[in-house]
Amino acid sequence: MRVIYLFIIFGISISVKAQEDFLAKQYFNDGDFEKAVIFYEKLVDRHPRRTDYAEGLVACYQQLERYTDVEKFLSPQIQAGNAYPTLLIELGYNYTIQNRNEEAVKYYGKALKKIEENPNFGYGIGFRFQKYALLDYALEAYTKAMGLNPKLDYNYQMARIYGEQGDIEKMYSSYLKLISEGKTSKSNVLRSIDDFITSDAENENNIKLKKILLQNAQKNPDLLWNDLLSWLFVQQKQYRNAFRQEKAIYKRMEGGSLQRLENLGNMALRDDEPETAKEIFEYIVANTEDEVTGLNAKLNLIDIQLLDANKKTLGQVQKEYDELVALHGYKSQTLQLQIAYANFLTFKKDTPEPAITILKNSLELPLNSRGTAYIKLALGDILVYHKKFNEALIYFTQVQKSLKNDVLGQDARYKVAQTSFYKGDFDWALTQLKVLRGSTSQLIANDAMQLSLLISDNSLEDSTQTALKKYARADLLGYQNKTKEAIAELNGILENHKGEKIEDEALLKQAQLLETLKDYEAAEFNYRKITEFYQNDILADDAHFALGELYRNHLGQPEKAKVHYEKIIYNYQDSYYFPQARKHFRRLRGDSIN
Repeated sequence: MRVIYLFIIFGISISVKAQEDFLAKQYFNDGDFEKAVIFYEKLVDRHPRRTDYAEGLVACYQQLERYTDVEKFLSPQIQAGNAYPTLLIELGYNYTIQNRNEEAVKYYGKALKKIEENPNFGYGIGFRFQKYALLDYALEAYTKAMGLNPKLDYNYQMARIYGEQGDIEKMYSSYLKLISEGKTSKSNVLRSIDDFITSDAENENNIKLKKILLQNAQKNPDLLWNDLLSWLFVQQKQYRNAFRQEKAIYKRMEGGSLQRLENLGNMALRDDEPETAKEIFEYIVANTEDEVTGLNAKLNLIDIQLLDANKKTLGQVQKEYDELVALHGYKSQTLQLQIAYANFLTFKKDTPEPAITILKNSLELPLNSRGTAYIKLALGDILVYHKKFNEALIYFTQVQKSLKNDVLGQDARYKVAQTSFYKGDFDWALTQLKVLRGSTSQLIANDAMQLSLLISDNSLEDSTQTALKKYARADLLGYQNKTKEAIAELNGILENHKGEKIEDEALLKQAQLLETLKDYEAAEFNYRKITEFYQNDILADDAHFALGELYRNHLGQPEKAKVHYEKIIYNYQDSYYFPQARKHFRRLRGDSIN
């Protein structure tokens, strides 16, 4: 019985200690230093050897400007001779914030002298000097420790300090030396360097890094320098320069993979540099012996051709697809060919029947569950295009059920909702969308929320759902690439349903379609109308982001773009576009992007 009693008492004491620790930190973080200091005093009294409690108490006293209490607390511990050396820095810093610099310097010197007794103190002392931005002292601590014990290596910490001091070239040289000597990983260094460069190739720090990398490459033709130059050029979106480095790496690397070049080509294509992307994919085709790698590159080259397609281009592309089919045939290893060809026949040539046949035949191949899902999703999309909604729903539902907890399954459920919307079955669409609002994919969740609100808002206001049916028809026309007909249908909504909930939805959809026709000024007019008249509605952030992209990418007005990104940052923090808006805003402002 006595043992049980002792265990209970022990358990209670641990619980009280944990609670006091939590409250001390919580009050400190909340800025309530008067309450925090009470708990830290108790903790220090019970655990005098815990340096973290001592440091917390000192920080509280300093926040409350109780500098004398700091001296009374630290001085006896230091005089006793068994205190950890960082307490000397704490006392010194206590004098610094009182502008008593002579006394501060004395204690900083004492801390550095402790390294002579034990070089292993170097890290703790150097780190504490860094904490208080006493960078020269920090460098001295690290250098002294390494001089006394050559096994210690604080060069990584010192490189960071050079950057904080503004000695960027020395920082770069130190970091690069660490990589080349194998003392740290490339990814660690790139994360640190990334704080100091921007996407602007003319930025002073970018130029310094490029210069140092080129100098190293001349002295020692190691692939590391090509790799780092390629990384820098990618950050600057200079994909052609990066391509030169990647070619050099591929040629010199024994048994080299073309995966890096594939990734680079995809980045160039995504960032609207089709000519560079074309060169990269042509190089891959010329140098690969792998069937899938070569096929993917050829399909990317076709996509580039289709960016500015005309009837002559479509005829040429049809011929290329036929040649690829003759070369590769239809097999489970080349599903990407079947899907790409089917999408081309449907969405570019408006001939869905042969596309449906191709994909139904592909389902007869020996496929795993994900391969089957990809084919069924593509087939469902084409059946929707062909207005065979019920058949499309069957395929989407099959994927949804077979891959319930997978993003593909969630995508299939969204397609069920979207198809039901096109079909005019708004209630069933809403049922599916309610589930998807908690999707693990933020994009699917965002799309589901917007379509759900579109349906519910416009069903409440108009029980006949007249405007909603018109919008669904326009949305389907847009999906079928009948862009002008879709714009005309939306015009009808804007003329006949003024002031109704559907108006901002129609303006946004029409603006997006106008962008595909490159009628940027008309699109701008629509987006601006939403931001002016519907600034408190759900689509306001969509319109602001779209305007930012329009001004940045197409209208050459970066200052205007900045205004709209800033609106999202300050007024729509919960927006799906918030991370992208912040990133673009900082880049346009000239900040370093981490």
